[in-house]
Amino acid sequence: MLITIERVLNPDKVAERRTALMAASWVDGKVTAGPQSAKAKANLQIPEGDTAARETGEMILTALGRHPTFLSAALPLKVFPPLFNRYDEGMGFAAHVDNAVRFHPGGQVRVRTDLAATLFLSDPANYDGGELVVEDVFGEHRVKGTAGDLVLYPASSLHRVEPVRRGSRLASFFWIQSMVRRDDQRTLLFNLDRDIIAASAALGDQHRAVLSLTAGYHNLLRMWADA
Repeated sequence: MLITIERVLNPDKVAERRTALMAASWVDGKVTAGPQSAKAKANLQIPEGDTAARETGEMILTALGRHPTFLSAALPLKVFPPLFNRYDEGMGFAAHVDNAVRFHPGGQVRVRTDLAATLFLSDPANYDGGELVVEDVFGEHRVKGTAGDLVLYPASSLHRVEPVRRGSRLASFFWIQSMVRRDDQRTLLFNLDRDIIAASAALGDQHRAVLSLTAGYHNLLRMWADA
């Protein structure tokens, strides 16, 4: 499942954080790439622990922690702290698959990368190219989100960032370990949750059909979740 979540950060917050991040120190993005991905990766990255990056990451996670669509789609158990990258003219990231497990900075906590997230921080009108391209059994999905929007997709997907032809593309990226490991199960639960919301609005919370759907949702979650 690939889903776009709009306006995780509002335009004023995006502009404020973009200014702070652009003033940070940037290094070669290969510092967080595995041996294979490093050969495909050409971008810049803010080092982990940078103050502006940490503050912006906390803002993103706070916003997502109260966003019902994100919570329903990701069913998050652990979230790797957001990182930040920049693609200037000529930079891109060829097709790759993310590492299955990331080590949480500052500790020995492991995060299984069930889902990958990209939060766009640059206005798409200010750069050409730079599309996120995610491949699945239905083909390629090309995403170039509005600043403040987030795209969520299975980290097991082959994906790439097209070379930037003009301007700079600034974004946050991070990974989520879900309570539900399998994408097909998460997709079923997400769709069922949407149906429950729609049925509740039409019929009321206490309608027998709504109660039955809700019971089905929680029983499936109970069956599949590692919490």
